[in-house]
Amino acid sequence: MPRRASNLQHNDNSPLDPRAEVLLAALIKEHLVTGEAVGSRVLSDRFSHGYGWSPATIRNVMGNLEEAGFVDQPHTSAGRVPTDKGYRYYVDNMLGEARLSRGDLKAIDHLFAAHDIDASSSPDRLMETASHVLSALSQNVGIVISPSLAENRLKHIEFVQLPDKRILVVLVSLSGIIHNKVIRVADEFSQDELDRTASYLNVEFHGKSLVAIRSEIVELMKEEKALYDRLLQNAVLLCEQSLAGEETTGEVYVDGASNILTKPDFDDIERMRDLFRMFEEKSRLIKILNECVHEAATYPGDVHVTIGREHLASSMRDCALITAPYRVGSNESIGTLGVVGPMRIEYARIMAMVNYMARLIEQRLGEQTAR
Repeated sequence: MPRRASNLQHNDNSPLDPRAEVLLAALIKEHLVTGEAVGSRVLSDRFSHGYGWSPATIRNVMGNLEEAGFVDQPHTSAGRVPTDKGYRYYVDNMLGEARLSRGDLKAIDHLFAAHDIDASSSPDRLMETASHVLSALSQNVGIVISPSLAENRLKHIEFVQLPDKRILVVLVSLSGIIHNKVIRVADEFSQDELDRTASYLNVEFHGKSLVAIRSEIVELMKEEKALYDRLLQNAVLLCEQSLAGEETTGEVYVDGASNILTKPDFDDIERMRDLFRMFEEKSRLIKILNECVHEAATYPGDVHVTIGREHLASSMRDCALITAPYRVGSNESIGTLGVVGPMRIEYARIMAMVNYMARLIEQRLGEQTAR
C-alpha cells in the first residue's frame, strides 16, 4: 500500500514518495530559474489539473518535505527554497546523464580559439584558458589545478646552483608541464655535481615519477657496492628535497572570483570574505578540491558534487563545488578542475561542462605526451 504523503519518512539512502519527488523536482527547477522562494500556489497551478492533486494535498506534501529537511521556508508568509539536502537528493536521484548543448560546445571552441589554444600550446596556457572557459560559461568561479611535482613523469630535469646553498629544480614532465622549485640543502654542491646528478636521472629514470625514482635509488643504495656512491646519494637527496611538501600541490589557476559578487545567494559578508581568502590561498584550495576528487562516492565520468554543509570548510557552506580529475596516459589521477558557485547552480549543465573540460584537457595533454 502506498505511503500517505502526510507520513513522509526518509533517510539519506531511501527514495522519496513519487509525489514528493515530483514536487521537489518542480520546486528546485523553478527556484533555479527565478531565485525566489516557491509558493504552493505556483505548484498547485502546475499540478492540480494534469495530476489531479488538490492544493491541500500539495501543501501537505510540501510541509512534509520541509519537516524532512529537503526544503526550507525562509519567512512564514513566503514560499519554500531547496536545502542542501534537497539539492543532494536532486543530484543523486533526478538527474540523468547530461550532455552539453551545441551552443555550449561552440562557445568552448570559440573561447579556446580566441586564446589561440591549439595542439602546440603549452600546458600552463591550456590550463589557464580552461579555468577562464569554465568561469565564462558557468558565470561562476573556474578552477584548474595542475598535476603535482610528485606525480609528474620525468622527461627532463635540471639543477641550477644558487647562492646560500639553494638550488633551482627545473622539471619538465612527459606532458610538457614545467615545474620550477627552489630547494635549500645543508651541503654545498658544485654545478658540476648537479649537472652529473641531473644527467644520471635523465638517462636512467626517464618516464618515471620523482616518487618512484627516489624509491628505486633507495633500493639501489641498499646494495653494498652502491652504499657509498656519491652520485646516488646526491640523487636521492635532491629528489627528497624536491618532493618536500609536493605530494598534494600543483599550480592553481582561478578565474572569475568576482562573479561571486553578482550572486544574490551570497548575503553573508564575512563568509564571502573568507571565500575570497580561500581563492587566494593555494594550499587551502588544493586541499578542498583534492578531498572532493578522492572521495569514495563519485559520479559518472568521475564528476563529484559537494553541496552546502557537506563542505568541511566553513567558507564553502553556502556553495556547490563540482569537480573532476583529469588523467594522462596511465589512467592515474594527475590534476583537478572544477566550478565553485552558489547552491542554486545549474547542476546538470555544469556537471556536463566539468566532465567535458576534464576529458578535453586529457586529450590535449595526451597529444603533447605523444609528441
